[in-house]
Amino acid sequence: MDNNIEFQEPEEELFEHHRFEVPKGQAFLRIDKYLMQLIPNATRNKIQQAATNGDIYVNDVPVKSNYKVKPFDVVRVLLTHPPFENRIDPEDIPLDIVYEDADLLVINKPPGLVVHPGHGNYTGTLVNALAFHFDNLPLNSSERPGLVHRIDKNTSGLLVVAKTEAAMTHLAKQFEDKTSEREYIALVWGNVKEDEGTIVGNIARHVKDRMQMAVFPEGDQGKHAVTHYKVLERFGYVTLISCKLETGRTHQIRVHLKYIGHTLFNDERYGGDLILKGTTFTKYKQFIDNCFKTLPRQALHAKTLGFEHPTTKEFMSFDTEIPQDLKECIEKWRNYSKSNAAEEEES
Repeated sequence: MDNNIEFQEPEEELFEHHRFEVPKGQAFLRIDKYLMQLIPNATRNKIQQAATNGDIYVNDVPVKSNYKVKPFDVVRVLLTHPPFENRIDPEDIPLDIVYEDADLLVINKPPGLVVHPGHGNYTGTLVNALAFHFDNLPLNSSERPGLVHRIDKNTSGLLVVAKTEAAMTHLAKQFEDKTSEREYIALVWGNVKEDEGTIVGNIARHVKDRMQMAVFPEGDQGKHAVTHYKVLERFGYVTLISCKLETGRTHQIRVHLKYIGHTLFNDERYGGDLILKGTTFTKYKQFIDNCFKTLPRQALHAKTLGFEHPTTKEFMSFDTEIPQDLKECIEKWRNYSKSNAAEEEES
C-alpha cells in the first residue's frame, strides 16, 4: 500500500491508558499526587504535563494538576497513541452486507457499533467483526484491517471496506482526492434559514475539551473542511437536511452544524440532547423526551455512498433506507408540526 495515502483522521483518536474510580474513603488529594500513587513509573512532572495537555479527565471533564480528587470521581488518562499493540480478536458479530465482490464490501452499520478499537472500546467493534468474517484484510495507514473511512459509533449508515491491497490504495486515494460521494441525512435543532448552503471552516480538537472538535474559521488551526447542506423538510423547531461531504474530518457534520447554530438533534457530545429550540410548555418537554427515547443517539445517517470500483473502474452508488429509530423520530416531528399548523389556522 502507498504509505503516502492516509486513513481518514488517524491522528484524532484518543485512547484510554488509565482509569480509576476514587474509593469511598479517599481524602481530598491533588490529582497529580493521587496518580503518582497508582501509575507505575509515573513522575509528578509527567503527570502535570499530561494535565497541561488536557489528557487527564475527571468525570469526563479535563482538569488541571491542582484538582483535588474526591470519593467516587472517575479519573481517566487519555492519550493519542494506543496503550498496547493493536491486537484484533475476531468476534462473531453479524454484518449487514449491502454489496460484496472480490475487491471490496459495502456495509450498512447500525447505530451503537464502534468502527474500530479506541476510547476504551477494545472489543465488540466493526473491526473485530471483520476479523471474524474475513481473512487477511489489508491494513490501512493506521494498521486497521479493511477500513478506508469511518463513521461515529452512534451514526448509522454506509461504509466501504477494502479486501485487497490494490483496492485499499485505490479507494483511499478517492477519499483523499474528494472524488468519492457521501450524503448524510440529519435532523437539526432550529429552522435553517437558507434552503441550501456550504459550511467552510477548519476543524481541530477543542482547546478545552479534547473529546470534542471545534471550528477555527481563521484557518490558524486544524484541517480544511467543507460541508454542503440542503433543506429537505421544515418542522418549525427542527429541520431535516441533507449533508454532502467534500472533506472527511472527525465529527465534521456534527461540529460544522453546531458552528452555524444548528446542533444535531440529541447529539449528547455537542449539547443537542437539551431543548435548544421551542417552548417552555410541559407538553412540549414531554414530546422532546419521547423523541429522545425513540432516537437515543444523534440524528445522523450516512444514507448514500459512491466511488469508482478499483478494478472495473465503474462508478458505483449505494443507498440505504433511513433506520427505524430516526424514521420514527422524523414522523413524530412531522405530526407535531402539522398539529401546530392546524391549531394556528383555527386560532
